[in-house]
Amino acid sequence: MTSGETQEEYRPKLRGKTWDPKMEPILFQRWQKERIYEFVKNSEKPIFSIDTPPPYVNTPVHIGQAYTYVWMDIFARYKRMTGYNVLFPMGLDKNGLPVEVQAEKTFGISMHETPREEFIEKCKHILIESGEQSLETFKRLGLSCNSWSLEHRIGGRYETDDPEYRRLTQETFIYFWNRGLIYEDEKTTNYCPVCGTTISDAEVEYQEEETDLNYIKFRVKESGEEIIIATTRPELLCSCRIVIFNPEDERYRHLEGKHAVVPIYGHEVPIEPHPYAKPEFGSGLVMICSFGDYSDVRILRELNLTPIYAIDEKGRMNENAGKYRGLTVKEAREKIVQDLRDEGLIVKTERIRQRRPICWRSKNPIEFVPMREYYLKQVEFKDEILRIADEMRFFAPENKQILIDWINSVGIDWVISRRRFYGTEIPLWYCEGCGYIYVPKPGRYYQPWKEKAPIEKCPRCGSTRFRGEERTFDTWFDSATSEVYILGYLWDKDFFEKNFPCSLRPQGKEIVRNWLYFTMLKSFLLFGKPPFRDVWIHMHVVDEEGRKISKSRPETWIDPQEVIRRFGAEAFRIWTGLEGNITRGDIRCSSERIEGTSKFLTKLWNIARFISSFPQDFGEYELAAMDRMILARLNDLIEECRRGYEEMNAFAAATAIRTFTWNIFADHYIEAVKSRAYNRSGLFSRRLQRGAWYTLHSVLTTLLKLLAPIAPFITEAIWLEVYSDESIHTQRFPERKPEWESEMANLIQRFIEFNNAIWRYKKARGIALSQRLPARRVYAPADLEPLKDDLKAMHRIDDLRFGAPREAEEAIQTASDIFIIK
Repeated sequence: MTSGETQEEYRPKLRGKTWDPKMEPILFQRWQKERIYEFVKNSEKPIFSIDTPPPYVNTPVHIGQAYTYVWMDIFARYKRMTGYNVLFPMGLDKNGLPVEVQAEKTFGISMHETPREEFIEKCKHILIESGEQSLETFKRLGLSCNSWSLEHRIGGRYETDDPEYRRLTQETFIYFWNRGLIYEDEKTTNYCPVCGTTISDAEVEYQEEETDLNYIKFRVKESGEEIIIATTRPELLCSCRIVIFNPEDERYRHLEGKHAVVPIYGHEVPIEPHPYAKPEFGSGLVMICSFGDYSDVRILRELNLTPIYAIDEKGRMNENAGKYRGLTVKEAREKIVQDLRDEGLIVKTERIRQRRPICWRSKNPIEFVPMREYYLKQVEFKDEILRIADEMRFFAPENKQILIDWINSVGIDWVISRRRFYGTEIPLWYCEGCGYIYVPKPGRYYQPWKEKAPIEKCPRCGSTRFRGEERTFDTWFDSATSEVYILGYLWDKDFFEKNFPCSLRPQGKEIVRNWLYFTMLKSFLLFGKPPFRDVWIHMHVVDEEGRKISKSRPETWIDPQEVIRRFGAEAFRIWTGLEGNITRGDIRCSSERIEGTSKFLTKLWNIARFISSFPQDFGEYELAAMDRMILARLNDLIEECRRGYEEMNAFAAATAIRTFTWNIFADHYIEAVKSRAYNRSGLFSRRLQRGAWYTLHSVLTTLLKLLAPIAPFITEAIWLEVYSDESIHTQRFPERKPEWESEMANLIQRFIEFNNAIWRYKKARGIALSQRLPARRVYAPADLEPLKDDLKAMHRIDDLRFGAPREAEEAIQTASDIFIIK
């Protein structure tokens, strides 16, 4: 030690004693001011584009959204640090049913009874306020989106109700129309009476429910015998078209070709064998109505039977229901059951559980009604969609099966028209003279319900009177071109063609059947290729007991803003990395879990504060075996982290970093190297002391860079205060260093075992870990001999030898190959 070097010289450069979440907004503002995440279109760097799922803004940001958006941000930050020009735009979804339903509730109005322009303005009022709340949550989480301003440029924030975005949706429709891929037809379709619109198969969910299975007497016309038919939909008796039994069911073979007389209504229907009937369900006889479920639809189409519709667009019974006309489905069911009981026609009633199809938005049971709607062809392209699915990588790979199963299940073309107000309008006008359909040229956003047709007279009949289409598109028809929009299709075709397909689509498993599938369908029909190179599909964030988190269930609700206020954004972010791999299973969330993982931030800050007290001007230094050991292990950590990030697995990277930082670096290496770093006793040479400084700073700077994608705030704060004025997020991601390679890495586990054995020995005898070990000699495994000087200083051992002791009868064996001579 040279003259003047005292303990006081080693003062922490990192001033705060602990990490302070109040730094987070300050650092976020610095990033915005320096524009370090801005997308530079003309950069020579390769482009990595992320088609983020635009969150719907009329509801609070869900804890699951917060979690998954942090992971998307991790991907973006990692790719920037590996040399990519990252396109990571923030989008907001504003179209469709949710805001319309909210407007009806908030203002106490009905959409169909309110002037369209007035209703749209009320929707916009709600969306403006809600959008700012959503953006604030994402900003507090530290998302590194390219821009937070609504801009019509590559990298700008976008909103799905923006005229430019809607223009793109209409242009894709016009293209499909001109290619003959769009047609209008009246079909039996899924209909939500609450939403007042048709919905596609992809928007139908299923809900387990208890219901009554009623055993009802029918009469056979030809023989007069009674037969029993069990049904959960007695209100559909008026629309019964056929009674079926299983061909193998000997009980009913004698009924083939005969007719059943439907109770209450008295009309006759044929009785025929069909394999759909299950002998073990109910009585084995099944009435097929129009329509109680998807099976009814399929069988009536198969048998070419004309349906009789009993339910209208408002979810009420129509004229075919006779005296039950005007009742809701539930009211009609209760009334007809009572009438059947009064006539002695119900034999018994059982309570059963069944899966009921419901609307994914309203959660209301859907009905099957005839509607004239526009369809986009899809069934004939299923093989091609399966093919392009094989051209995309999936994370995790097994999640691809969710998509494949859905594609294989598609059996009807996509109904794309909706009878709603707040959405992208279908750009069509109809000649009132001859019915000619006018499709405008692409190039601007059209609103046919309020605009004059962009044509003076009908090219077919010369009429000057046109009626504008009033329907809007399915919101998924909008959302399914988000990757096309963010890649600048509207503004820079050259850029789009060079950078399509998009690099990554991150999304939840529950919208594979609509957002991912419909995006693939439109991409194939538009460009003949897959829309993405990689697809990351995540599971759900659930509460501590595994229940779905929902604001409608207060006992499960976890508010991300409250979590941020209580623990800070960085605590939430580190929890998302350390809790698990969300592509492989659901993630359980609780305040206790977030608080527990946040302790790592405190540990990291303490490590950085300790290391910041040592000089960074190393001069000539010499690495001890202990230094070479930890640096070689650090090389392995770099590879582990790269592999985790490249596989879209932040959990693997975060876990590896925490294990190394806490369990190896802090608990063992730092404890071992303290004596040499301070060198107060002068036992070590100046070069070896500097070697300790070099190693400590090398490990810390590397750890900060490895962790920066996951924990951008704390790593930035440490980096700026200790190492540089330039953001850590502009640094290159660490690469394995050849000069750090060493066989010493193989000693890590033996080194840890030796330390633990000595600490256990001291603890058992009430000896402080910092005190000298009261032993004549200590024998350590022979392969640890290169670490001798640091081990002696670390444990304050006077005589440290290697190998087995000769005086075995006096030795205390504390662990394998470790002996202490008292």
